[in-house]
Amino acid sequence: MSSHTTDSSRSNYLNAAYGVKSWLLTKDHKRIALLYLVAVSIFFSVGGLFAALIRLELLTPEGDLVQPDVYNRLFTMHGVIMIFFFLIPAIPAVLGNFILPLMIGAKDLAFPRINLASFYVYVAAGILGVWALINGGVDTGWTFYTPYSSMYSNTQVTLVAMAGFIAGFSSIMTALNFIVTVHRMRAPGLTWFRLPLMVWALYATSIIIMLATPVLAITLVMLMLDHSLHLGIFDPAQGGDPVLFQHLFWFYSHPAVYIMILPAMGVISELVAAFARKRIFGYTFVAYSSMAIAFLGFLVWGHHLFVSGQSVYAGAIFSILSMLVAVPSAVKVFNWTATLFQGSVSYQTPMLYAMGFIGLFTIGGLTGIFLATMGLDTHVHDTYFVVAHFHYVMVGGTIMGYLGGLHYWWPKISGRMYPEFWAKVSALLVFVGFHLTFFPQFIVGYLGMPRRYHAYPPEFQILNVLSTAGASVLGLGYLLPIIYLTWSMRYGKKAPANPWGAVGLEWETSSPPPTFNFDETPVVTHEAYDYHHRTEDSRVA
Repeated sequence: MSSHTTDSSRSNYLNAAYGVKSWLLTKDHKRIALLYLVAVSIFFSVGGLFAALIRLELLTPEGDLVQPDVYNRLFTMHGVIMIFFFLIPAIPAVLGNFILPLMIGAKDLAFPRINLASFYVYVAAGILGVWALINGGVDTGWTFYTPYSSMYSNTQVTLVAMAGFIAGFSSIMTALNFIVTVHRMRAPGLTWFRLPLMVWALYATSIIIMLATPVLAITLVMLMLDHSLHLGIFDPAQGGDPVLFQHLFWFYSHPAVYIMILPAMGVISELVAAFARKRIFGYTFVAYSSMAIAFLGFLVWGHHLFVSGQSVYAGAIFSILSMLVAVPSAVKVFNWTATLFQGSVSYQTPMLYAMGFIGLFTIGGLTGIFLATMGLDTHVHDTYFVVAHFHYVMVGGTIMGYLGGLHYWWPKISGRMYPEFWAKVSALLVFVGFHLTFFPQFIVGYLGMPRRYHAYPPEFQILNVLSTAGASVLGLGYLLPIIYLTWSMRYGKKAPANPWGAVGLEWETSSPPPTFNFDETPVVTHEAYDYHHRTEDSRVA
């Protein structure tokens, strides 16, 4: 691979001092990624505040901090904000937006104006959701289960559903942009099986978004009509079917799990290769496993309905398919482990997050097999066991991948290095705090504590105290990167073009990149992650 960047071309997106208007009207994918970074960080902070209040309430068994209806609003808005306004957009909108064109040697995404529009649609949806929160919130849970949400709740169900509906358009625009960019704008020589695995992951995620999000949109429209006009679509008293809502909702929302986790898996593939100095073991299998997850993810929604009245035969089929979808995820974990074996592993901060991801996601995946087993799922359904499993996958997976990728590409994004010591401290706090927060919830859930209750029997208090203490550690771990990454933008050491010694087109341009990424279109002549070739070149030199 070869490209050239001259000093004269460095009128980059950070140095161009055109004022606020230039940022708000920019069509530069790198600037749009930074706008997304600010927005998702704000929503993450708001969602994290709700999580802190939930854990403070559960510190004692009496439910003495907030009233039950307030608690219902807290856990609902925590889920809505974290899922729809952080976990789904975080990696594609921030890291994907910034790094995808660089990885394939393109000057920008295929549709820069649509890219900017997607950001404003996302912000509009977020503002509507926060406005609904300020004006009473919603108490249904983030799953909006009917008929309570559609007929009986007197909270802002319609507004929050509208916010989710609008946010879906932002996801679709981003996904369309990524698909067209990957198909049409790859550098000469960059064949499909020379693509970085991050690109494969974003491509598979975009396919899921394009196929699944319209189903959620239709479902939310029916929910809004039901709640506003009392049409009875989901109300059995009027001949409606509340279980139909669950089928429609989970047909989107289980693939949405892979919308959240697949990009993180792509990040981990990049980190493992870079810090083990090896080509990913079984590259082709890992690439195809992303597409297999995208396909199989549409076939498993029924495992959310084991206790909702579906037939035992349908439950058995969904149980088998749910176990089958674990296979391509296991392929990734085994291949990452094989890549690390006898690799020249460097334990810098991004690699610590990658190791944390592998450990936490493995626990999340294995406990998912428990929930795919009908007998066990019947016992732990709607308990804190489900909460723990979900967070091990989403927080232990998606957020670990997001933080790992953010630290890995931060020198490329900002042109500055961050303090390695504090970054490692933060990674350790996140890993330890996460286990302390959520592992006790497996135990208390198996013992029978239901989720979404603000009061509980006193015998569960010690495990809840451990969870709340862990949440404090976890919160500190999340706060530190906000501090030192912001500090690094002004005071950090200037980053070279390739501070990690990694391979890939994004490391062959300056840090930060010039406005159009490359002065000359790069030509790809080697396989992805060709560290053996780089080693031979350095020996010759």
